[in-house]
Amino acid sequence: MFIRQKTKTALLVSFLIPATMFTQAHNVSKGYEKPTDPLVVQNLEEWQDLKFGLFMHWGTYSQWGIVESWSLCPEDESWTKRKPEHGRSYDEYVKNYENLQATFNPTHFDPQKWADAARKAGMKYVVFTTKHHDGFAMFDTKQSDYKITSPKTLFSKNPKADVTKEIFSTFRKEGFKIGAYFSKPDWHSDDYWWPYFPPKDRNVNYDPKKYPERWESFKKFTYNQLNEITSNYGKIDILWLDGGWVRPFHTIDPNIEWQRTIKVEQDIDMDKIGAMARKNQPGIIIVDRTVPGKWENYVTPEQAVPEHPLSIPWESCITMGNSFSYVPNDNYKSSQKIIETLIKIISRGGNYLMNIAPGPNGDYDEVVYERLKEISGWMDKNQSAVFATRSMAPYHEGNFYYTQSKDGKIVNVFHTDEKLNYQSPETLTFSIPENVKPKSVKVLGISSKIQWKKSGNTIEVRLPDERKKLNYSTVIQVVQ
Repeated sequence: MFIRQKTKTALLVSFLIPATMFTQAHNVSKGYEKPTDPLVVQNLEEWQDLKFGLFMHWGTYSQWGIVESWSLCPEDESWTKRKPEHGRSYDEYVKNYENLQATFNPTHFDPQKWADAARKAGMKYVVFTTKHHDGFAMFDTKQSDYKITSPKTLFSKNPKADVTKEIFSTFRKEGFKIGAYFSKPDWHSDDYWWPYFPPKDRNVNYDPKKYPERWESFKKFTYNQLNEITSNYGKIDILWLDGGWVRPFHTIDPNIEWQRTIKVEQDIDMDKIGAMARKNQPGIIIVDRTVPGKWENYVTPEQAVPEHPLSIPWESCITMGNSFSYVPNDNYKSSQKIIETLIKIISRGGNYLMNIAPGPNGDYDEVVYERLKEISGWMDKNQSAVFATRSMAPYHEGNFYYTQSKDGKIVNVFHTDEKLNYQSPETLTFSIPENVKPKSVKVLGISSKIQWKKSGNTIEVRLPDERKKLNYSTVIQVVQ
């Protein structure tokens, strides 16, 4: 999706998709700088309470059912193999890809339907791809005609043509925090991939130091688009910047393979961009992915969960299916797998940003709504153990995962089994920290009184037959 590399990197992670598919371990940048702006600190604290968010990759590429943007990039061809019917030569392929603009017409687009399903499933923030690497703007930019609101785009005649505006306003109305994904590189821009040279990889295809006027033009273009997004689309809580190869050359970590492919300076002037974004949106969280420093307010493991808690704010972005972009007949994860993943992430102090890709008609596959409905049933019973919680030792022991309320008065213990169909056992025995002094114990979703006893640092809970109606996990709350 984002950084794309061939080998796993230093971050210890648990991968969630088959090894035969493309995966990557996303590095936690060294040198994290904690924000000092009180409004940003407050926003980040609120964001860490939300735990579960919706990611959406959507663009003209959904019509071909291919990986987002990357087939335009002349590297890693093995996982972005172009189909012959889409163009026999590279130039023909690019032309046909860009002509997808003319036929893009998602007439089933209904952001209220998405927001209702996501809210019921417990999602509390949304991050939408306003522009991916291919440069096609899903918002009404004045900097380019390569956009969804252009007369060249069939959907531009629709009153909801500015889909970013419609998504943000709809989800905001439903109480979601709003996140704008934006790609710093733009492969459609002549000031990034200059037609004078052929593109060789994901990076700028000329030396910005040799052609400073062209690079300055690209910096201005990027600044102006981000100014539009942060000025014209209501309150935005998160600016999620992708394309970490567009960065100051001195920030490259030579221990990371994909960063070693960056050969030229690509400083986009994040201080200027960040100051503008904070002026337009006081307190906005800025996520300049993989670029260490004051503009990476949280880190973003991709398709993976860190094996251990991190001491800094983090979020795993993971697909519901196998792909970030829409693919016909995608293999969607089960509700049990999604809930198990959520439990693992929150026990280690992170947020779960689950990607769902709309199709070319402007709607999700029907199975997506089935999954969200199943998740909502679990969330209705167990949300008090999920939201506004923090990690706590021992974090994870065997099939048990731990969180605590922010005031430390409630310890939440999740029991999972990772079998196809979870069945709650009659007896559960788990350890608790020495300083936890239980006053009462209850099992969420069970109305009957629970029998329990404490022996040393161990609690044993006996569950009634009512346990048989529990799905996906058993959640125990120990009240001090």
